[in-house]
Amino acid sequence: MISTFYGSTLVLSAVCSGIYIFIWHKHYNANIGMIFAFIPIACLGHFLYSIAGSLGAAIAAQKTVYLGSTFLQLFMLLGILDLCQIRIGRWIRTLLYVCCTAAFSATLTIGYTDQFYRSISFEIREGTSVLVREYGWMHTAYFVFVVAFFIADIIVILYSWGKKRQVPRTILVLITVPYFIVLVSYFAGRRIYSLMDLMPVGYLIAQVTYLIISARMNLYDVADTAIDSMVHERAIGYVSFDFKYRYLGSNESARRLIPQLRFLVVDGEMGDSLGERKLRHFIDCFRENPANHLFTYTVHPENRPKADEEAGNPAEVKAQAARTAVAKPQDDRLEKSPEDGDRIYNVNVNYLYDGNRRRGYIVTFTDDTANRKYIRLLDSYNEKLQSEVEWKTSHIVEMHDNLIMSLAMMVESRDNSTGGHIKRTSQGVRILIDEIQKEGQLNLPGEFCADVIKAAPMHDLGKIAVDDAVLRKPGRFTEEEYEKMKRHAAEGARVIHEILLHTDDESFKSVAENVAHYHHERWDGTGYPEKLSGEQIPLEARIMAVADVYDALVSKRVYKEAFDFEKANRIILEGMGTQFDPGLKNVYLNARSKLEAYYAGLV
Repeated sequence: MISTFYGSTLVLSAVCSGIYIFIWHKHYNANIGMIFAFIPIACLGHFLYSIAGSLGAAIAAQKTVYLGSTFLQLFMLLGILDLCQIRIGRWIRTLLYVCCTAAFSATLTIGYTDQFYRSISFEIREGTSVLVREYGWMHTAYFVFVVAFFIADIIVILYSWGKKRQVPRTILVLITVPYFIVLVSYFAGRRIYSLMDLMPVGYLIAQVTYLIISARMNLYDVADTAIDSMVHERAIGYVSFDFKYRYLGSNESARRLIPQLRFLVVDGEMGDSLGERKLRHFIDCFRENPANHLFTYTVHPENRPKADEEAGNPAEVKAQAARTAVAKPQDDRLEKSPEDGDRIYNVNVNYLYDGNRRRGYIVTFTDDTANRKYIRLLDSYNEKLQSEVEWKTSHIVEMHDNLIMSLAMMVESRDNSTGGHIKRTSQGVRILIDEIQKEGQLNLPGEFCADVIKAAPMHDLGKIAVDDAVLRKPGRFTEEEYEKMKRHAAEGARVIHEILLHTDDESFKSVAENVAHYHHERWDGTGYPEKLSGEQIPLEARIMAVADVYDALVSKRVYKEAFDFEKANRIILEGMGTQFDPGLKNVYLNARSKLEAYYAGLV
């Protein structure tokens, strides 16, 4: 009966190990695999012990039990550490192995010395063999060894439960179950029935538990499952080489993309076909600069590999390889938008790792055609949208500019003495700005220059608030009238501020207000309305002042005739440093001929 029990546990243990082998996956934990190897050994020892017919056979069977159970302690601890994602150094692993080997070596002295068993005899009770033993000091040390491993296992489990949030709680519970069953079996088994050891039952339950754990752990190992998923994804191709450019392998997707790979021999060197040259080129670029590991590979319709069933024909594969080999170098062009029929692949080159060791290079091809086409579609929509926005924006700006010009001309129409002044001063400002940009000394931004030209027509908008009696007076102003007229500068800034209050163009808004507000300020500080001096006066207002006064000099007013160009030129130059910014003297001199030509053409 007892031998039947042990025989049954041996058979069931072997079946569990067989199931593990059947469902085995390359990413299964190696330590768990060793557990499935040593549990049947321990069960075999128990079975042999139950049918032993002599002292020597019983001792040999007992040593077999110790062989399985001793090394089970090691691999169960290492397995728990791995499952709990706790890494230990190789020297610690080696030390644990040495301890287990020493413990098992102590059991080998049974029958030869009295260190493990002081005395030992053999009996047959109720049809089963029994060893009558008196334990020695080595057995005590062995017992301490087993308890130490058990305590270490429990500590690891409890630590992981409290600290390791990335360790699945299901796995921690499953790990704990076989330990308590084995513990109960070890200490309470013979108390239930002295002739029968329940340890094989505990081992059997442990195997079933580890089968469940193994099946679950594959799902939790994100790195391994991601790799497997990508390998099965046909849109992703992998090719690997060692550091000497010797071919190590590829998946079917890569071989479909580069048919020449079908003819490469593992551990053989790359050939000289176009596809292989491109692979070497990618790797060379990566070697020169590891940060440069992303490339693009384009396959044109005439070079695309055939379907699998056609590619299975060696003659057809060779023909494809030949066609690809003579393909144009454009196969590697870095284009964002594929032409119709093209397939675009993102190429990623990285080191090939074996554990923590670099062993070569891995080249990954990912089909990015759909994404590129989507980007091209978005770009097309964006370009169309941008074109429409630019057109509408320019139309709005044009309407805005026309509105400002119309407002300025409406104001000017109220002034009998300055007909055409707005257009003439605007052109004068443009001529001065052109010379400033040509000279380059002031280094003005293009946006600023454009804003000054655009703001020039607005410089006298403040006259809208001046009484007609003053504004339309045919002669010179009295002192009181002149004070009223001077208010147009500050009033112009206020009007412009209100007009442009909600504009997004803050730069133009500032320039326009400054031009209206300060174009009557003088370099020496005697101007109006704020009596600013020198560079306190904004540059745009200083430029406007030159164009404004020049127009007043060479144009006819109700209170004076137009001055000739020589007299106007003399007055402008005399005012440099008093009325005008002396830094604009060279600008004016360079612009003089163009100003005179413009005004001469108006006559």
